[in-house]
Amino acid sequence: MSETKTAATSGLELRDPRTDRSYALTLLERGTEGDEAVRASDLRQVKVADDDFGLLSYDPAFMNTASCKSAITFIDGDKGILRYRGYPIEQLAEKSTFLEVAYLLRNGELPSQDEYVKWVHDITYHTYVHENIAKFLTGFRHDAHPMAMLTSALAALSSFYPQAKDIFDPEQRHISIIRLLAKTPTIAAMIFRHMKGLPVVYPDNSLPYGENYLSMVARMSEPRYEANPAFAKALDVLLILHADHEQNCSTSAVRAVGSSHVDPFSAVAAGVAALYGPLHGGANEAVLRMIEQIGHPKNVPAFIEEVKGGKGSRLMGFGHRVYKSYDPRAKIVKKLADEVFAQVGMDKDLEIALKLEEAALNDEYFVSRKLYPNVDFYTGLIYRSMAFPTSYFTVLFAMGRMAGWLAQWEEMLLDKEQKIARPRQIYVGPGERAYETKLTDFQPDMRKDSIRK
Repeated sequence: MSETKTAATSGLELRDPRTDRSYALTLLERGTEGDEAVRASDLRQVKVADDDFGLLSYDPAFMNTASCKSAITFIDGDKGILRYRGYPIEQLAEKSTFLEVAYLLRNGELPSQDEYVKWVHDITYHTYVHENIAKFLTGFRHDAHPMAMLTSALAALSSFYPQAKDIFDPEQRHISIIRLLAKTPTIAAMIFRHMKGLPVVYPDNSLPYGENYLSMVARMSEPRYEANPAFAKALDVLLILHADHEQNCSTSAVRAVGSSHVDPFSAVAAGVAALYGPLHGGANEAVLRMIEQIGHPKNVPAFIEEVKGGKGSRLMGFGHRVYKSYDPRAKIVKKLADEVFAQVGMDKDLEIALKLEEAALNDEYFVSRKLYPNVDFYTGLIYRSMAFPTSYFTVLFAMGRMAGWLAQWEEMLLDKEQKIARPRQIYVGPGERAYETKLTDFQPDMRKDSIRK
């Protein structure tokens, strides 16, 4: 099949040599940054026979398929650009707060002073969760993975707010978004305390968003918790950096599940489940596992050689599916990491990490492959320095990404072109065949088997 651009700039012409027929494909309006696309459904007109289904596009993992139009986040992986609603991530991380960024992602513009005050007030005074949620979390073993607990607890919230199912009521959407932004840190802190065998600490709504969370995590017998300023700043910046990242695996999951018109609590629970995976949100956890595997700074050169030799060892936290140059978030969080390390001091694991960073940035093998440290490399080290368990890191990721999931979910709902997600497939199984059983007994005697749990 050949493809040539027609004289008109509004379309493409495809010629099918099988039938010697030509087809006109309409180019969609260019995106803000020049992206061009054709509708995959236009390929249906390309047929060998009139009763054919038509041509499908085959794109495993959606490497070159746009599933939506979005005005929320822009990424240029080749140039290392990340913007929320047009604002460079570097400016937002330096000058903004997480709650202001959450407002921006949802509403498209930065809030006025009055809008921001109301937004912060509403979120602050919805931080408490029903006591049954706390009891629900105690049903998990103390060593249950925190992401399994978070997925379950967020899904359970939908049973407390049945009115959230009215997703086309703007007021219900708004209060559901407020509740999820407000209650996710509370649930996350309850999970942390459960893991540690500590009593629940309830929100202190006189504290800012991030410090309130740190209070629920770390407060013991003191009448009022005062967070380490370096930790409070680091948390707020990390939440901003994780707030959204275009159509990644978890965001696509939220959109796909949300397209069935389920309530937002259930939709974001699907996002948490997707984020759980080691190829997505679990990547910063994998960085710490790698450092534990290396064991000592003196072992770094041998580890690097194993990676280069393809002998089984993997360099986690380097390179990125989207960014073909340096991850712009990594530049920000590298500086943040240095500030946190100055507070907690250097130890063996940090020395290993810094030696890995130095090796990767100066070794032609990694430089030529553009395997630069990504955001997961540094965030894992920061969270470890703040004494969070390795298995808990992805919960912190989910706290930040909640803002993006909710903005993307609402954008999907209001997009008139969106329908329930239903990808096509290319069937490669057997053709039609006649049934002939291979069984001699449809009711095997199972009584002789012992009962197993």
